[in-house]
Amino acid sequence: MTYIKAFGIVLLGALAAASLWIGAVYRKDIGQARARVATGSRVVATPCGEIEYADVGDGPVILMIHGAGGGFDQGMALGRSFAPTGHRVIAMSRFGYLRTPAPERASVALQADAHACLLDALGVRNVAVIGVSAGAPSALEFALRHQERCTALVLVVPGWFPSSEGAPRRLGPVGEAVFERALRSDFAFWIFGRLFPSAAARSVLGTPPNIVAAASDAEQARVASILWDILPVSQRAAGLLLEAKLTVEHLSKPLNSIKAPTLTISAEDDLYGTWQNAEFITRSVPHGRFIGYPVGGHMLVGHTEEVAAALAQFLGESQQFPQQSGR
Repeated sequence: MTYIKAFGIVLLGALAAASLWIGAVYRKDIGQARARVATGSRVVATPCGEIEYADVGDGPVILMIHGAGGGFDQGMALGRSFAPTGHRVIAMSRFGYLRTPAPERASVALQADAHACLLDALGVRNVAVIGVSAGAPSALEFALRHQERCTALVLVVPGWFPSSEGAPRRLGPVGEAVFERALRSDFAFWIFGRLFPSAAARSVLGTPPNIVAAASDAEQARVASILWDILPVSQRAAGLLLEAKLTVEHLSKPLNSIKAPTLTISAEDDLYGTWQNAEFITRSVPHGRFIGYPVGGHMLVGHTEEVAAALAQFLGESQQFPQQSGR
């Protein structure tokens, strides 16, 4: 009995020490995440409501529209590389992300108009638009509703599903309740990513874990950064909860109404199924081009440099940038 008590005391002590260590690491990580999104952006009042955005560079303007789990920070992380090449990059937080509130009845049309409102507030007329993942619906709608302002359209792993049957499988009522609660818990997301990185790569990032494991150190670091930069997830929960509706919402006009040259990029093993979306969009728009990779997942692992080069070439070939940056 004495040995059992001693073992129990040791076990409790170990659990207490582990809890203290976990708590300390979590507080450090979440503190850094909160500090990161607390700087580097501004909020502007527009007729479409308050919109958070970041702005870097000078020259022809590129509007970055982030994917699920993002915000201005995700858009800027993807688009900042264009600034040194003589472009101005504007990245906003979409409805419900970080400091951009969600309207009572959010829609793809309202989000596209909000993009236009932001550009108006910044004195920008024409832009090339890059929509990533769940940023694709409002990018497409912007190109439809504001055709004269969209000089080129790029859709990277487009998360707009023309048929609801092709959308990622929905959760049942119980699953949705658990999912919503988890989105509002930074700790739950953090512990999931810490303890189950392979599961996180598959379920959150839509990428086969074996593809990530076989990638270069630099690519593995990039994927890990995208996952961790979703923190603080609680400040993105409202936007994440809108995605199930917005990614399957019908657009206001047929895709063949889009005038801008359009490039779509995807990987065949994307676990979110965007390959079919990209092919459908390319077939449907008048000036479509498709780049597809057999492997890479939703994160396009192993193709970072190829994608960057393709974007630069496409924008250089197809977009007539305005002479003034709008500053």
